[in-house]
Amino acid sequence: MRWQNAAAAGLLILAIAGCQTDAADGVVRTNEPSKGDVTSFGDAFDGLKTVSDVEYYASDLAVAEAKNQFRAENYGNAGALFYKATQLAPNDGVAWLGLAACSDRIHRFDLADRAYGRAFKLIGPTPEYYNNVGYSYLLRGKLQDARTNFLKAYELAPKDPTVANNLRLLSSSVQNVER
Repeated sequence: MRWQNAAAAGLLILAIAGCQTDAADGVVRTNEPSKGDVTSFGDAFDGLKTVSDVEYYASDLAVAEAKNQFRAENYGNAGALFYKATQLAPNDGVAWLGLAACSDRIHRFDLADRAYGRAFKLIGPTPEYYNNVGYSYLLRGKLQDARTNFLKAYELAPKDPTVANNLRLLSSSVQNVER
């Protein structure tokens, strides 16, 4: 019985030795090198990035290029890149919001609605979300729905020039109805 207790204690010590606690945040981390550990090639881990050090997501390059394409008014290309980003990182709310905006610009409002739904679940009620949804409704000619969303965006970010500009755009749309 004594050897079983000793074996259990030894296993516990091995398990604890494999974890590290960061003094700054108190989080226990596993699979991260300790100071002085070496790689299988004999190199020190100092200066090498571990998974926790990575500062980008796989979708970042696609999102960056998609934003460039969107600014250049290449909405189809931008939409394809935002779609790629959503496939690389399904929880990237910015990618879903961008995909929705591109879908609006090519008048695929069915796709835009689905992407806005997904974006809301990921990023929540942000000024950007409400502003984009408002613009979507403006493009559809649903001016009351556009106004409701622009006002929600304005409440969250009253000094945002994009929101203020869209409210002016909505106002001019109401005054200048073309047939």
